[in-house]
Amino acid sequence: MAAALVALAIVASHVLLPAATTQVPAPEATTKPIGFTDVTASTGIQATMTSGAQPSSQILEVKGGGLALIDVDDDGDLDLFMPNGATLADPMQGPGARLWRNDGDLRFTDITQQSGLMHRGWSFGVAAGDVDGDRRDDLFIAGFGRNALWLNRGGGRFIDATERWGAAGPGGWSTGCALADLDGDSDLDLYVARYVDYDPAKPLAPAMFKGQPVINGPKGLMPLQDVVLRNDGDRFTDVTEASGVGAVAPGFGLNVIACDFTGDGLVDLFVGNDSSGNHLHVNQGGFRFAERARRMGCSTNLEGIEQATMGVALGDVDGNGRPDLHATVFSSDTNTLFLNRTDGFWDDRSSQYGTGAPSRALCGWASVFADLDHDGDEDLFTVNGHVYPNATKATFDSEYAQPRLVLERTGKRFSPLRSDAAWLAAPHRDRTAVFGDLDGDGDVDAVIGELNGPLRVLRNDHDVKGDWLVVSLRDTRAGSRNHRAVGAMITAEQSGLVQRRWLAGGGPFQSTFSPEAHLGLPGKGPVKVTVCWPDGFEQVATTEPGRRIVLDRGAP
Repeated sequence: MAAALVALAIVASHVLLPAATTQVPAPEATTKPIGFTDVTASTGIQATMTSGAQPSSQILEVKGGGLALIDVDDDGDLDLFMPNGATLADPMQGPGARLWRNDGDLRFTDITQQSGLMHRGWSFGVAAGDVDGDRRDDLFIAGFGRNALWLNRGGGRFIDATERWGAAGPGGWSTGCALADLDGDSDLDLYVARYVDYDPAKPLAPAMFKGQPVINGPKGLMPLQDVVLRNDGDRFTDVTEASGVGAVAPGFGLNVIACDFTGDGLVDLFVGNDSSGNHLHVNQGGFRFAERARRMGCSTNLEGIEQATMGVALGDVDGNGRPDLHATVFSSDTNTLFLNRTDGFWDDRSSQYGTGAPSRALCGWASVFADLDHDGDEDLFTVNGHVYPNATKATFDSEYAQPRLVLERTGKRFSPLRSDAAWLAAPHRDRTAVFGDLDGDGDVDAVIGELNGPLRVLRNDHDVKGDWLVVSLRDTRAGSRNHRAVGAMITAEQSGLVQRRWLAGGGPFQSTFSPEAHLGLPGKGPVKVTVCWPDGFEQVATTEPGRRIVLDRGAP
């Protein structure tokens, strides 16, 4: 589904900026409410996300795994990768990873066998990016016992380069992970969040919660130190201690997002920790980080309570040009919206924006900001499901299987979307989700992973023509090894409306963000697109709405 090539009008005289676009008709005058259709049966994606047995009995089984949208064959559309898990009976040998090629029109082909991706470990997080600088998207998999690095050799083929690159890690339980340029040398370094010290050969006795026996952990178990790996061109070097991250008391790490949170041009790291305070590793330059979450206000909620952070969404909620965060948490608590102020401090504004109260009875996981209805602001989509199989309204004020939560943005408030449609209201044990335009029609579709349940593909039924823009970046300059420009910020302006998107490392929950920026455009007329590249270089171009554009920093 490669895009047709046309030119963009350049409004920055010092920049020559070719681009690839697909043109569709001008926007219609109507708008449509948010709605999806479960089209899994017709997509060719038939798979179960394995994570232990059902029902879960130990903490290793309850988290589920991640997903990645990755352009494996560089044809311009988003393919799908699932690393998959294993069981307590054989933690090192599960049913295996799966890779699907996007054939267009929401139809996929399983190419796992021919890809060579014979990965069978108990996997949790996954990060996609060009590790070796050959302009192909590679895969890093964070798992229990051993991490893995699979390099893309082209033609849909991968090789296991774990040992050669020193990517196996220190063992233990690795969870969320992120590829990003942490030292400004244009290649992708790696941050790996880690959880608890757990031995499946020594099952834990149940703990008690609200008078009921429940799965034990993470409190009472030993948290593991996160790991930082520097990309040296042909292998990774562990710089956890030298970076300063090793001096930070570990939390129960589950998810990580790599993005410039402070506005100084350096990539910082937000780590969502379960049952402990979050971490914000602020980049000091020279591959040194200082942990500042408590000082800056994003370690705990407004009450100073350390929450059980699982998933994290990224977006500019208040329009101040700084990336804000939405953290999902355990039931009987409320998800937290952290606004990133221009003075460097963060505020919990969950109550002000209405994001907290609707989540209290839910146990939240992956969460994504996306403009689902193309009205020019980002809505909030969260998947849910309890960790305790014996959870009920009577026992824990929360059911085991839970509906999804979609919060529609209207002005300065988010309101729960009300619908009896199965895609929203049906209860599941969901854990992760990835969002992107899978069928090329300009709106954002979703793939959702359920704990020991099927992957589900949701088609966005917005179907209003030409009220959108999808932007991808390429850096094809000689010597650049960050060809998808992880760390860039994209600003779009139309009819006075300004929107921002970040191409960040990490993802919603143990997953990786789509490599594309999607924008809904409710106005009319041309769109001014400004790209702030990871090194601070700025490019400006104009385009029409209803296009998929690829901006190439390295073209002459």
